Amino acid sequence: LGFLLQGGRIDVGFLGAAQVDEYGNLNTSYIGPYDAPKVKLPGSGGGNDIASSAKRLIIMMAHDKRKFLKKLDYMTSPGHLEGPGSRKKWSLVGGGPEVVITDMCQMDFDPKSLKIRLKSVHPGVTPDDVLDNVMFDLIVPDDVSITPEPTQEQIDIMHKLDPNGIYLGKGG
Repeated sequence: LGFLLQGGRIDVGFLGAAQVDEYGNLNTSYIGPYDAPKVKLPGSGGGNDIASSAKRLIIMMAHDKRKFLKKLDYMTSPGHLEGPGSRKKWSLVGGGPEVVITDMCQMDFDPKSLKIRLKSVHPGVTPDDVLDNVMFDLIVPDDVSITPEPTQEQIDIMHKLDPNGIYLGKGG
């Protein structure tokens, strides 16, 4: 996989994390101080390679205030690091995170600052619900749309891709 990533042959990478910061940097290593972590996590497991080299990165995770932090306990995989120019400075070949998808919303990245920006909220969720569950200054545009519900065709495709309900659950 490494040679494909470094060769620019992976178009899209998907990652989750225990923590994400306002630039899309990810922590999958530990929670708490390095010398005495409260929780040890699996680590990079190739996530750093994907985050560094995939042309596009999609982050998917549960939306919880403890996960959306101003400062990570540890940075395992780079997002947009400290903002514009950071990825180039560190010779990262991939484009960095493009979208963060949670169970509450979709967020993208402001093109000027490269900070996370609210793109849409899922049905039944408000922008204030999302703001109450992040620990940084989330960029919120004046007009936040509602995430469209999946079409029947998209649901059918998901069931074909996951016939045993491993990802969708048995109830689908």
